[in-house]
Amino acid sequence: MTRLIYKILMPEADAQMRADGQLAPSGVDAADGFIHFSTAAQLSQTLDKHYAGHDALIILSVRADILGDDLLWEVSRGGDLFPHLYAPFETAHIAARFALNAARDGFDGFLSGVAA
Repeated sequence: MTRLIYKILMPEADAQMRADGQLAPSGVDAADGFIHFSTAAQLSQTLDKHYAGHDALIILSVRADILGDDLLWEVSRGGDLFPHLYAPFETAHIAARFALNAARDGFDGFLSGVAA
């Protein structure tokens, strides 16, 4: 079974990534020197902690295996292992894109693969 990981983006960052073919690291990604991802089990807490109050977000799903050795699983929040990408994050890596609203309509279906 392929393990999926998820990247949360503001709509502006998603538009930039679509236009340029890869994500220009900003904020905590730029400061830390890697691209932060979450697992499905970590995603709700990441949304609550870092994106509370945002009405519109984009969630990208990525097959972890295609990122190869540039994806490291490192201890972070609460001692959990989080996926961190130490290479450019390109549009070719995206398996699915989901527009998330403030009510999180369809979120559980997206995570379970019903909506993509």
